[in-house]
Parts: sequence; structure tokens; C-alpha cells
Amino acid sequence: MASFSSARLQWSHLEGPATRQRSHRHHLTMAEELVLERCDLELEANGRDHHTADLCREKLVVRRGQAFRLTLHFEGRNYEASVDRLTFSVTTDTEAKSRRGPWGDRHLEAGWASTYQQGASQTGSCGASEDQGLILLKVWASSSERKSWTLAGPAPSEEAGTRARFPLSDAVEEGAWTAEVVGQQDSALSLQLSTPPNAPIGLYRLSLEASTGYQGSSFVLGHFILLFNPWCPGDAVYLDSDEERHEYILTQHGFIYQGSAKFIKNIPWNFGQFEDGILDICLTLLDMNPKFLRDAGRDCSRRSSPVYVGRVVSGMVNCNDDQGVLLGRWDNNYGDGISPMFWIGSVDILRRWKSSGCQRVKYGQCWVFAAVACTVLRCLGIPTRVVTNYNSAHDQNSNLLIEYFRNEFGEIQGDKSEMIWNFHCWVESWMSRPDLQPGYEGWQALDPTPQEKSEGTYCCGPVPVRAIKEGDLSTKYDAPFVFAEVNADVVDWIRQDDGSMHKSINHSLVVGLKISTKSVGRDERQDITHTYKYPEGSPEEREAFKRANHLNKLTEKEDTGMAMRIRVSQSMSMGSDFDVFAYITNNTSEEHTCRLLLCARTVSYNGILGPECGTKDLLNLSLAPFSEKSIPLRILYEKYCDCLTESNLIKVRGLLTEPAVNSYLLAERDIYLENPEIKIRILGEPKQKRKLVAEVSLRNPLTTPLSDCIFTVEGAGLTEEQKVVEIPDPVEAGEDAKVRVDLLPLHVGRHKLVVNFESDKLKAVKGFRNVIVGPA
Repeated sequence: MASFSSARLQWSHLEGPATRQRSHRHHLTMAEELVLERCDLELEANGRDHHTADLCREKLVVRRGQAFRLTLHFEGRNYEASVDRLTFSVTTDTEAKSRRGPWGDRHLEAGWASTYQQGASQTGSCGASEDQGLILLKVWASSSERKSWTLAGPAPSEEAGTRARFPLSDAVEEGAWTAEVVGQQDSALSLQLSTPPNAPIGLYRLSLEASTGYQGSSFVLGHFILLFNPWCPGDAVYLDSDEERHEYILTQHGFIYQGSAKFIKNIPWNFGQFEDGILDICLTLLDMNPKFLRDAGRDCSRRSSPVYVGRVVSGMVNCNDDQGVLLGRWDNNYGDGISPMFWIGSVDILRRWKSSGCQRVKYGQCWVFAAVACTVLRCLGIPTRVVTNYNSAHDQNSNLLIEYFRNEFGEIQGDKSEMIWNFHCWVESWMSRPDLQPGYEGWQALDPTPQEKSEGTYCCGPVPVRAIKEGDLSTKYDAPFVFAEVNADVVDWIRQDDGSMHKSINHSLVVGLKISTKSVGRDERQDITHTYKYPEGSPEEREAFKRANHLNKLTEKEDTGMAMRIRVSQSMSMGSDFDVFAYITNNTSEEHTCRLLLCARTVSYNGILGPECGTKDLLNLSLAPFSEKSIPLRILYEKYCDCLTESNLIKVRGLLTEPAVNSYLLAERDIYLENPEIKIRILGEPKQKRKLVAEVSLRNPLTTPLSDCIFTVEGAGLTEEQKVVEIPDPVEAGEDAKVRVDLLPLHVGRHKLVVNFESDKLKAVKGFRNVIVGPA
């Protein structure tokens, strides 16, 4: 139970000469004055009641729309309702300003709106004592300080909802700031303070005015942090499922889905929203956003809305037009930073950003942006999950069409700004939308990856997922862009030597497949495609396309009776040679003589192609009527080993040309090469606050040694910070890379240990192990 000595400021210190007599009378009747000795903010009880126990170890963190407790301890006598009047005031503050003052860091809080003149008659000092992470103000004007200064926060006001003054009262007003007595014993007064469910979230300063007759004193009780509250029916983020609240607010680990639509790969991630320092970093992120810097008062007031906060976080996770967290890079040159594939959690990224003075962290890609946004939003109290969309379109001109212009060999030519990404990640956050028509509450898509500007800023959303499904593109925010990500049509044009253009048929590429997120309470994938799209070919889908004016999707697809698709071997693991097949069907009554071009190239997850790693060119391929043929292409490790990106993806393209009739048939498939398994053994029985050892190993699947092997391990509740272990000697072919890592579980419950392995030839290999920690 934490106690805080209060900072006291007598009213007479703030008033003119007429007050001195009152001050004299005040001292004569000191025994009758109600004097606060200390304030107990009941961290343990409030943390338990508000689901903020992991955040409440050193400071008070509560959720809006729900009462919290505190106990006032008075010197001498206790509070008497018939004699004393207690009035509380709260004002929004900022993480940055609460730690600065004219005497250096961590002195006077902003928001103390009094001016102290030079040469004041009183002597003394100005400083702050810090207990349990809270700053407690003590003020005396100093004759040695030859300056006049004013402390002011972001102009808090009652009209903006950033300041409130409320008395101790028996009459509790619903939805307002209130204080009531819940118990009284000896010199202790137990109180319950209630907050509105629509109050701005963030840092607050709590003060008390105690008056007895004509005399009184003011006390700064300390700071507290107010969060969104999905447990409160009156809050805009209210979520009525306890299992979903646990998953989307309280769970500090999860999965992000990568790979390809045909081979979905789960990547473990440590969100760590309750880890040490993360909440302070999230508040700093809000205070660094350009809207706050332009108008702090307005920004703090608008933090009452999860729509506004979500949009701010979407913009601040990237650094394209502010001092945001992550710098994106997609060219596979990460030497001056950290490869996006290396990260296994948000905590290290956010701590690096804060410790560097809010300098951008290098580097991120879509899943890293989404995961960091998920951490920040969950930490602030907004239910959030990471979502992956396979075959995701990046449509710059909002025409819902991605056009590829290819040469006669099927290779993409010219501008590549509009692409189909193998997969793309964003987040969904749960909230009401009072700014929109009814029915658009619930999951909202937010995309922090910097792709296109929205109202002049690199951010995207929130837009209701329901609006995307209905094709309602007028809905705020950025509905056309998100609609295109899951619904754009793809047209391939083949340019011949004479410059003529011919449309190619490509039935192999469908935009918006297997939209995925982690299941609630289970380590399994949940397919949520149906929340974004109606079933293909259904009347509802056709109506949505009409509403969106998606004319390309409304035209009938051409069918020539010829079909081709790419098939793969059963096992395609890193380091292996394997076959892929062009499977061609002639469903016509005529024989066709065609040319088949088969090509395999490494590819980044965002569609950028690398070097070739396998080709075949059959000039005269005869296809009998009503026949099928399977043409193999061998892909060798020695061909792809040096050019494979950390995405582990190879794109196989088949182009079937019938020169006699200028017919072109295109088929593509992205192949994911599976990494070896990381094995994790827990040595000993996991107990709270008892040392534990994890043995982590990986078998080298290659025919050559692995050098520069590094294991990186982290897990919320299992490690205080990332642990990095290097293996000094090469790991021979078929041998195990093996290390042991010390853990110290701090909390009872289910945790996830997340591991990354790096080496010269195997990169970004991920593994995890669930660890259930019992009581000591």
C-alpha cells in the first residue's frame, strides 16, 4: 500500500496584503485547521479493480467511468462533515511537462497556474519529492531566484473537459466527476472518486482544497493516469465479452500471420503493453504528435474519443511527417539499423524510441507498424488486434484497379507503385462511431504503415469494417483505400514487340484472401474474411460492388476453355531442392500449340521481384483436346540461397502463349519456404519469482555450416528485457545450435516465450513456447 506526503500550499501565500491578517488569525487557530498528513492512493486495490495491476506498481492507473479509492490521513483531528468542506480538482497534464521545471528535470508540474515574483519576502526553495513514481509539489518563492516565471499546462478548462472541480458529496451524479465518503476511522478518511466514461484519457493532476470557516489550505495529492475502459458500458470502447476483453486488452502476446495465402505462417509477437515504462512511452507518443504541438488544449480535449486517439496513433507509429516511432524500409538494405524481420516484440522498439530522445527506430514493415500500434492502443485501453490480408492491393489512384504491363515474357515493366502485396497487416480496434450512421460501430480498420496520405498525414482509418463490406466508400476515414486492399481487380497487359497490347487472362490472382487474426483465447488462426467481403458471386457482393461503383468486378470473366495453375510439392523447406508444376487444362475440342514460359524469382512480401532462380521455355507445347498436362520446373537451393529475402518467398510465374490467335494465359503462385523448427525446453517447474532456465535449440538443415549464430529471447512476465546469446563457433550441417537462457517469471499465469534466430545463411527464424507460471 503506497502512501504519499501531500504538497501543501496555504491560500495566504497566493493572496495580497489583506490576506496577512487572515493568515495571522489562521495561525492562532492552527489546532482547528484540517491538515492533511498524507494521501494513500490504494494502488493495489485500484489496480485489481481496474485491471491495471501490472501498471499500478508505482503510480495510480485507473479506467474511466469507474470509481477508484483513496484514503486521506489527517494530522490531529479527522474530517467533520458539519465543519469542513473538501473540494477536489483534476486537470489534464502531460508526461513531458510534468517532468520539467526551471530548476531542471523532474521538478515542478505544469498546470500549476500561479506566478511567483522575484524578490518575494519569503525564503526557501522549490523542489519536488518523488515517492512511488509520483511527483509531489512543494513551493516556496525564493529570493535567490532572480526571475519571474509561470507554470502552465495545456490550458485545461471545464468546457473542454480537461479540468473539473467537484466537492465531497453524498449526491453522486452519474457520468460526472464525483467524490463520496465510504469509510472513516481515527484520522483516516476513505473516499471513492468517480470519473466520467467520456473523460479525456491521459495524465491528470489531483488536488484538494480543505476549508474550515474562513481558513483553508490546498494540497496536491499527486498524479494519476486515466485509460479507456472496455469494461464500462458507457465508454465508447465497451466490449461485452469478457473473453474478448482478456484477449484484446490484457493479453501481452499473440501471433501475426505471414507467409502466403496457400501457406499461412504464424509469427509469435510479444506486445508487452504492461511492461515497465511502456505506458509512459505511450503518453509521450501522444504528446509528441503534431496536433498536440499545434494546440495542446484542443488535442488533450479530443483524447476523450477513441476515434481521434486511434487516428493519432496510426500517424505516430510511422515517422514520415512527425517524430514518430518507426522508419519504414523495403529494399533489403538494413545495415544501418535492424531488419524488420528481426523484431519479435514491440517493447524493445518503443524503449529504443524513448531512450534515443524520440528518434525514429530503423526499420519497420507493415507487421511491425501494426504490432507496435496494437501495443500502444491496448495499453491505452482500446481493444485491438492485428489483421493480415493476403494478396493485398495498394491502389494509389482509387480506381479499384491494379494494372500490370508486361513484356512478351510476362515480366512486369514500367511503374511499380501500384502493386499486389503478398500480404499486408493492419490493426482493428473496437469502438462506437457516433460520428457515423448507426450500424458502423464495432471493429474499425486502422493502418499505421505509411502508404498514402490522409488529410495531409501518413495515417489510415479508423474506418468501419462493416462499411468496407457494404461498399460504402463515403465513410470516414479512408474507406476507398481499404476497400481496394481487399477488393481491387487485377488486369495484366502483354506488350508485344510491335507495341500492341493484349489482355491476358489471369484467374490465379484474387485480391483479399484469407484475412486472418489470432483466435480469442487460443493459439489458432481465425479467418475473418467474411467481415470484409460477402461470399463471391452472391447478390450481396454484387450490391456492394454497385454501391462502390466497382465496375470491373461486375463484368463477366472471359473463359477460353484453357486454364493453367501452379502446383507445388508437398515439402518445400529452407535449404531443399524441389519441383513446382504448371498444370494446364485444355477443355476445348481443338488441339492447341502453345509456348510455355516458366520462371521462378525470389520476391519480397510487398511484391518486389529479385533474381531468377529457375526457368523453362517450351516453344512448341502440344495440348490435345480435353487433355491435361503437368510441366515440372526444378528449383535448386544453390540458385535461390544467395538471393532469397527474409520473407522466404519465391514467385513462380507461368505464361502460356498461343501465337496463332494472340492468346495469353497467365498463372502465378507465391511459395513460402519453411524454416527449421526452434525447440524450447523449460528446465524446472515455473514458479513466480523463482529463477527458471530455458534451453533453446535449432538444427542446421543446410549442407553447409552456419556462422554468426544469435538467439534473441523475450517474453512479457518472463524477462525484464531482451536477452541476446551469441554462439561463437560455426554450427555444422545437421548439428544443433543450442543455448540456455535464465528467466525470472514475475507474474502467475500463462506467458509466451518468443525466440528469434539469426545467422549468415538462416535469418529471422521464429519460435515460441507457452509457459504457465504457478504461485511461489
